[in-house]
Amino acid sequence: MRASQFVILGLGRFGSSVGQELMEIGCEVLGVDRDEEKVDEFAGSLTHTVVADATDEEVLRSVGVRNFDCGVVAIGDDIQASILAAILLKELGVKQVVAKAVTELHGRVLERIGVDRVVYPERDMGIRVAHQLTSPNLLDFIELSKEYTIAELTVPGCLSGKSLANVNPRGRFGCSVVAINKARGIVIAPNADDVLNEKDVMVVIGTNEQIEQFQHSIRS
Repeated sequence: MRASQFVILGLGRFGSSVGQELMEIGCEVLGVDRDEEKVDEFAGSLTHTVVADATDEEVLRSVGVRNFDCGVVAIGDDIQASILAAILLKELGVKQVVAKAVTELHGRVLERIGVDRVVYPERDMGIRVAHQLTSPNLLDFIELSKEYTIAELTVPGCLSGKSLANVNPRGRFGCSVVAINKARGIVIAPNADDVLNEKDVMVVIGTNEQIEQFQHSIRS
């Protein structure tokens, strides 16, 4: 089975981090940057690296970007270059284009030109840190949409020894515990009789409001 192939335009902190993680997963990654030092730095950790201008259509053609499964535009310091690179990837037929945005306006422009997914790494990390600072039981959360979230919540001492039926998050708040990460392993789709222990991690899905209410109720 062929490994998924990614081309990453821009090898700054975001682009290089994405590229190295994709390599860990087993994907093939081509890194493109006009900074020769950055290209040399990551030459050993990515499948291929190229010193090139990501806004040059002929260069992108020559490296065969249309044959890649996904193109990631990780250019953050030059919004014009980011937009132009995204347009070129779409025009050259890359199957999926993901782009980093540094502002809401930048993101809206990327969406307008047909980018399949726009990510805001700085904004999203700031949101995660703020939630973690204000919610001691919250380990992590992922927004599924503007309304729905998946959150990881540590089980406080006040819930230790109680079953999911006793806690009843679905009946009381409308959110569901879809997994419990215990010391002995992960319980997927736990039933009402499963017992919670302190420091277990609950994976909860629901609306932002439902999860916020549940979080508030279990603060120890």
